[in-house]
Amino acid sequence: MTDPASAAPAYQVLARKYRPETFADLVGQDAMVRTLKNAFAAGRIAQAFIMTGIRGTGKTTTARIIAKGLNCIGPDGQGGPTTEPCGVCEHCVAIMEGRHVDVLEMDAASRTGVGDIREIIESVHYRAASARYKIYIIDEVHMLSTSAFNALLKTLEEPPPHVKFIFATTEIRRVPVTVLSRCQRFDLRRIEPEVMQALLRRIADAEGAGIDDAALALIIRAAEGSARDATSLLDQAISHGAGETGAEDVRAMLGLADRGRILDLFDMILKGEAAAALDELGRQYAEGADPVAVLRDLAEVAHWVSMVKIAPGTAEDPTVSPDERARGLVMAGALSQRVLARMWQMLLKALEEVAIAPNAMMAAEMAVIRLTHVADLPAPDELIRRLESAPPSGGGGGNPGPRPAPQGGGTGPVAGSRAQAAPALAPDATTPLARYARFEDVLALVAEARDMPLLVEIENGVRLVAYRPGHIEFEPAPAARPDLAHRLGQRLQAITGSRWAVVVVGQGGAPTVAETRAAAQGAAQAGALALPLVQAVLAQFPGAKIVTIRPPATPEPAAQDEAHDAPDDWDPFEEG
Repeated sequence: MTDPASAAPAYQVLARKYRPETFADLVGQDAMVRTLKNAFAAGRIAQAFIMTGIRGTGKTTTARIIAKGLNCIGPDGQGGPTTEPCGVCEHCVAIMEGRHVDVLEMDAASRTGVGDIREIIESVHYRAASARYKIYIIDEVHMLSTSAFNALLKTLEEPPPHVKFIFATTEIRRVPVTVLSRCQRFDLRRIEPEVMQALLRRIADAEGAGIDDAALALIIRAAEGSARDATSLLDQAISHGAGETGAEDVRAMLGLADRGRILDLFDMILKGEAAAALDELGRQYAEGADPVAVLRDLAEVAHWVSMVKIAPGTAEDPTVSPDERARGLVMAGALSQRVLARMWQMLLKALEEVAIAPNAMMAAEMAVIRLTHVADLPAPDELIRRLESAPPSGGGGGNPGPRPAPQGGGTGPVAGSRAQAAPALAPDATTPLARYARFEDVLALVAEARDMPLLVEIENGVRLVAYRPGHIEFEPAPAARPDLAHRLGQRLQAITGSRWAVVVVGQGGAPTVAETRAAAQGAAQAGALALPLVQAVLAQFPGAKIVTIRPPATPEPAAQDEAHDAPDDWDPFEEG
């Protein structure tokens, strides 16, 4: 007995049911369709084509339409190659059903080797069994190995007249240029929102499904220009809505938050209302919104408002509701580009953190707290205006106060050591060590030898008492190791080849290099803190502190002389 369920026709998903069958059915690819129609009409049909574009834009579908057009014989069996295949002749029907013996489709993702390409190379010499052309469609061609590409080159360049190749790929950069140069390339574009909305509306009406424009707008935004993604989501939405499908159904299906509530959250963040923003995020999460999707939506709003601010015509997007458009225009007029750019950068960072966080909601909440904290921070130009208009505090009569002393330390190992007050013994110019006239030269010598541990010990443990080339007297600091004098003498002898006397004394040493450096830094910071401008900056940013102080750079004397010596009428482009 036959099962009634098995006799019923199998359900076909919308992406396959409404797959384009002719060039006229292709949407959003007008440039490619025009080129192919002109090529067919003029008889200038290339030996190989390559289709590239994002997923779901019609690459494999276009390949099959080309194959049908090349082999179509018309309803009367007398037709030639055409851009409008009849769809009823034996070749069109067989190609449409994927069973034509002369149209061979190969998935390069699963057949990547030279052996698979060798089968093609050996079979091209045989004429088509029943059709006009033998056509090889290779999908995801970028997955072929380098050896497989190389094996295909000769056949691809000079195939027999009855053979055509059609390639499809989503990653055109991975296809060797030697292959690209042998093919006619077509870049399939993302489907524009207006075109996609018309396509989905036509399919929904054909299926007798009730779905409103707001729901279609959400599907189009999620599809990101892919017709296959859009039709698959439409199929799912029709089932989810079970009759009438609205925007709320699609949001629940996709795990999205209400767009209006995303704008509310965006507005709360920019106003610095941390408690209200966290409460809104929590309510959206409780209603099923994905925290990652919420952050992405916030980033999308920041980008969209930025675009509306630069080009107001961007607001006229068919996927944007009138209320959202009006709110976006208000935000674009009220917010500065710096604030929007800062929001965008911080949201991108937050999305990276969500990917590695143990809990996505925790990461989203921390991101919202950070965003609300910086929302009321002034822009750099506004901060400068505030500081310039602020009355001086502590300077007295507009006196800027003492300038900070240059920070000791610099970048070299000798920095700060000149402040030591150790007496220098008279050097003997006849000794081979005469060139090390100062203790700073010893520090530089150890640094050049790349003995960084010893250099750190000297800077922190040696309180110099007296010095002459070949003789060092010092008082050990508390941080000095007991054998420092012995090791220092041995190391200097190994570097210079001459004996050094390193003597330890009980008192009378000058501050160490590290102590001198710290004292200079402390003096510089104290001088900086006395400046009214610095005090105003610290008042604007509570909790901030001075990390380092750099003296202002001065131009080289030679550069200054050259600038003054240049005549007023000098022309840099005049030939000498």
